[in-house]
Amino acid sequence: MKTDLSTYSNLWYQPGNKLKIICWYFINVLFFINPLNPISGLKILLLKLFGAKIGKGVVIKPGVNIKFPWLLTIGDYTWIGEKVWIDNLAEVIIGKNVCISQEAMLLCGNHNYKKSTFDLMVGKVNIEDGAWVGAKSIVCPGVTIGSHAILTVNSVATTRLDANNIYQGNPAKQIRKRVIE
Repeated sequence: MKTDLSTYSNLWYQPGNKLKIICWYFINVLFFINPLNPISGLKILLLKLFGAKIGKGVVIKPGVNIKFPWLLTIGDYTWIGEKVWIDNLAEVIIGKNVCISQEAMLLCGNHNYKKSTFDLMVGKVNIEDGAWVGAKSIVCPGVTIGSHAILTVNSVATTRLDANNIYQGNPAKQIRKRVIE
């Protein structure tokens, strides 16, 4: 059997009202992806208007791409770095005091390579309080990053990362405990 993309269908996937999705697309391009808008407060206001749950003291840097804000929760004092991509086809929950560094990707979608129809699969991403996702790292669908865990630069989280540990590589492996003084 071979992959046949002519039979692909994700009609079952309905992330929201089509008009809302179209409106968000233009807001996202103009105010988020656009690197000329450094105003975090404006971005937070727009996210809330589209249904995101955002805590206090959140910082969102320029160039951030967010798929569907109504599926996004961000806790207090969290930082979202330049060019982060939150591809939240499913719910993304980011805790308090989390740092998502530059060009990191939070992915909630993948395809079933075992099926000829290449079916869409989605999974929630949960990043618990105090965690740090390093620059250019990838968090895959269905992954939870435990409290105060670190995913180092350019690493890929494919399974749960336990609390208070540092992970590195592709796929990410525990390299040591995180000790906070």
